[in-house]
Amino acid sequence: MSSVLSGKDLIKIRIDVLGVSFDNITMAEATNKALKLMERRDAAYVVTPNPEIVMLCRDDESLLRAISGASMVLPDGIGIIKGAQILGTPLKEKIPGIEFAETLFGLMADKGMSVFLLGAKPGVAELAAQKLSERFTGLRIVGTNDGYFTDDGHVVEKINAVSPDLLLVCLGAPKQELWMQKNAPRLRVGLMAGLGGSMDVFAGVAERAPEAWRRLNLEWLYRLKEDPSRAKRMTNLPKFGFAVIGRKLSGNKS
Repeated sequence: MSSVLSGKDLIKIRIDVLGVSFDNITMAEATNKALKLMERRDAAYVVTPNPEIVMLCRDDESLLRAISGASMVLPDGIGIIKGAQILGTPLKEKIPGIEFAETLFGLMADKGMSVFLLGAKPGVAELAAQKLSERFTGLRIVGTNDGYFTDDGHVVEKINAVSPDLLLVCLGAPKQELWMQKNAPRLRVGLMAGLGGSMDVFAGVAERAPEAWRRLNLEWLYRLKEDPSRAKRMTNLPKFGFAVIGRKLSGNKS
């Protein structure tokens, strides 16, 4: 476990899980920190790795660098929590990216803060904007753009024109993490958050696992049931488990 300073009021305490360092914070601490980062307006970004992304990082140094450069790295998935426990460095709690965003939206709505929605198929971000505006009265959706673009410059200009407090980046991993790292220096936003398929859920074109499945920490299994094409990606779950056990047996040495 290591700690590094990130400004006088934002101290990171991170715990290593197979080479990816996660912030050891609660949901309340994460959303409070997010609001403080927005106040700074220096285009900080948040990532939410699950076991699959951790395994990708072992073969992709550019992705690992992008995640390591994030102002917050939140443990999205019970596998990360269990892995940290096995390694003897437990994390406080699981923080699913979509729940982080929903909690943050509620806090932002009370303050009349703004969001730009980036990602998903054409039309989905607009539908998400409509539904989020209805759900979180006071939250200002100041712009949208689908994820099917080839010119970063045009999208950056569009975002900078409205300078949102939060930029939701739903391009899927590893594209969203690399995109946030690459474009942070030229973006005029408070904070970015990479949240994969969350846009589809906000728009109502995809559903999260029912609460009963989530309580049993089986959301991954529900997603596989609904989309069997994920089977190949899911092979990273047992690989992650074996890697954690291997690390434990080796005395937590890399």
